[in-house]
Amino acid sequence: SSLHPFSMAHNRHPSLAHLNSDTITQLEMGLENRGIDSRTLPLIMAGAGNWCLIESDPGVFTEIMREVGVKGLEVEELVALDPVFYNELEPIYGLIFLFKWRESDVPTGIQVANPPGVFFAQQVISNACATQALVNLLLNIDRPNEKHIELGETLTDFKSFCNDFDPASRGLCLSNSDAIRSVHNSFSRQQLFELDIKGGKEEDNYHFVCYVPKDGKIYELDGLQDTPYVVGEVGEGVNWMDVVTPAIQQRIQKYAAGEIHFNLMALVGDRKEKAVRRLEEIATSGMETEDVAGEVCDLQQLIADLEEKTKKHKIENIRRRHNYLPLIVEVLRVLAKEDKLVPLVEQAIDNAVKKKKARDESEKVKAKA
Repeated sequence: SSLHPFSMAHNRHPSLAHLNSDTITQLEMGLENRGIDSRTLPLIMAGAGNWCLIESDPGVFTEIMREVGVKGLEVEELVALDPVFYNELEPIYGLIFLFKWRESDVPTGIQVANPPGVFFAQQVISNACATQALVNLLLNIDRPNEKHIELGETLTDFKSFCNDFDPASRGLCLSNSDAIRSVHNSFSRQQLFELDIKGGKEEDNYHFVCYVPKDGKIYELDGLQDTPYVVGEVGEGVNWMDVVTPAIQQRIQKYAAGEIHFNLMALVGDRKEKAVRRLEEIATSGMETEDVAGEVCDLQQLIADLEEKTKKHKIENIRRRHNYLPLIVEVLRVLAKEDKLVPLVEQAIDNAVKKKKARDESEKVKAKA
């Protein structure tokens, strides 16, 4: 192909260093098909800017949705893949799964290229996998026309613009979306100090994928893969959660016993809005039985609990976004001025040494046992 020389040159460019040659070629072909010189790819990639790592937290994902204009949906954490935990959250529109990424991992399921009606964007920029998984999920949910669910102008326009593109080009469009990237990066960790020191141990890499039911099939959408994967089929009257559970459990079982670095979140309808709608239905019906009165009390308590949870999430997100460096510097300055800083540091070092000594002795005792 005449595009290969460009691919070889781009592979050496810093903005494309994380992409494999197949993805680069696909991106270049996508540009050429739209009348854009493929040699501009490094500039386009550089324009995507930096994406930060964000926490796997339902409050973070829910606020990201709110800020890009999504209404009627929220994200809830699933503590276990058990009907006891997920039945009360129904309907569940999809799942977001966080796991420790390993280069040797092989996706489960059947690879399907360009399945009809499925929107899939590849990840072409580092650290974007959280929002990538969320966007892939939101743009594939069934029953999006329910009147209480709105994707908002940002996502609707994004899908309309790149729906006919190939997965890599969609990922490029997502990476260059200022509106989506700015919301994502608003959750960046505040760097207190920048030190030019290399750590002795490499940090683990974590990755987000999503699972979504679509037209009787369950798809795993992993931005690091070339295509979606079908991990199960849903028969009539079957809860898709009962089908996807074994697929996720199979993935978890590939890891060593004791591995706990997993997190699972569910995309569900806004539970407070749902409870409010039910209260309005009861008020309109005029029914005043003992059972109805009990349901009203339960709904009112649920609304109060959900409002408290939302308040807690907002406080946590404010703290995530706040820069505490000025406060820390001022506290250190005051402690130093009052001649308390050095004694506190020495005390902290002494405590750390004692803890390490106690830990080493405990390990020696275990080794002898």
